[in-house]
Amino acid sequence: MKSEPTSLVTRLLVTGACLSVLLLLAMLAGLAAGSSGMKLAALWQAITAPESADTMLKAIIWKIRLPRVFMAIIAGATLSLGGLVFQALLRNPLAEPYILGVSGGSAIGAIIGILLGFARFPGITLTAFAGSTGTLLLVLAIAGGRSLVDRDSLLLSGVMINAFCSAVIMFLVSITQDDRLHSIMFWLMGDLSLAGLKEAGVLAGMVLPCLMLTFLFSNRMNLLLLGRETAQTMGVNIRLIVIVLLVSTSFMVSVTVSYCGLFGFVGLVIPHMLRLAIGPDHRLLVPASILGGGAFMVVCDILARTLPDQGEMPVGVITALIGAPLFIYLLRRSPQ
Repeated sequence: MKSEPTSLVTRLLVTGACLSVLLLLAMLAGLAAGSSGMKLAALWQAITAPESADTMLKAIIWKIRLPRVFMAIIAGATLSLGGLVFQALLRNPLAEPYILGVSGGSAIGAIIGILLGFARFPGITLTAFAGSTGTLLLVLAIAGGRSLVDRDSLLLSGVMINAFCSAVIMFLVSITQDDRLHSIMFWLMGDLSLAGLKEAGVLAGMVLPCLMLTFLFSNRMNLLLLGRETAQTMGVNIRLIVIVLLVSTSFMVSVTVSYCGLFGFVGLVIPHMLRLAIGPDHRLLVPASILGGGAFMVVCDILARTLPDQGEMPVGVITALIGAPLFIYLLRRSPQ
C-alpha cells in the first residue's frame, strides 16, 4: 500500500531535479548570451561578488539580463501550465490558450487598457483578464456547452475566435496614431526586452498563487480524465474544480500577456513533450510543466537575442516557429 506514494515521491524528486538542472543551465546561458558576450568567470563574479565586478558587466547582468531571464521563466511556466490545465479540463491534447483564443482575448483587453491610459497594474491587468474570460466563455458556448469532448467543434471554435481576435487587434492598432503604435506591435509578437526586476516581481506575485492552486488540484485533474461520471462517483465536485481552474488559469495567462505580449504554442509544446516523457500523471506534469516551460522560454529568448546579426527578434516568433509545426503534426496524428 505504501509503494505507490513512495514511487510517486521518488519520480517527483527525480523529475524535479532533472528539470531544475535544465532550468539552471538555461538561466546561466541566458545570463551569458548577448551582443556583448560574457565569460563564465566574469558572470560568476558579477553574481556572487557584485561589489568587485566590473561596473558595466554588473549593470548588464542585474539590470538587463537577469530581469529578462526571470520574466521569461515566469511567462514560460504560466503558459505551459495553462496549456496543461486546458488539455486536462477539456480532455483535448490540442487545447492551448493561444489556439483557443484566450491569449488573443487577453491581448485585446490589454490594448484597450493601454489606449485608455491605464496603469500596468491593476488597470491593464484587469482589462486583459476580462478579455480572456470573455473569449473563453465565447469559445465554450460556440463549441456546444457541455460537449467539450468534441475535439473538432472545440478547435474550430477556438480558431474562429482567435481569427476574430486578430482582426480586432489589427483594428485597434490601425486607429492608434501616436508613438505607442511601434511598442504595441512589438509587444504583440512577444517582447521581453523591457522587463525589469520590479515588473517580474509583480508578475510573479500574481502568478504564484495560481501555480500553487493548480498543483493542489493536480490529482483531481487525473480523476477528470477518467470521465465525468467516474469522477463524480469518487467524490469530485466537477463544477467547482472546473470553475476554479478555468478562472485561475485565465487570470494567470491574461496577466502574463498584459506584461509580455503573445507567445504562441508554448502551452502545446511543453505539456506534450513532458507527457510523452513522464506519463499522464498531473501530480508530476504540473511541476514539470512549470520548470520545463520556464527553461523552454529562456532558450527561446536566447535564440531571439542571438540569431539576428543586429538587434533582436520578438520571442513570440521563435515560439511560433517551433510550436506551429508541432501543432500540425499533432493535428494530423490525432484520431478522427
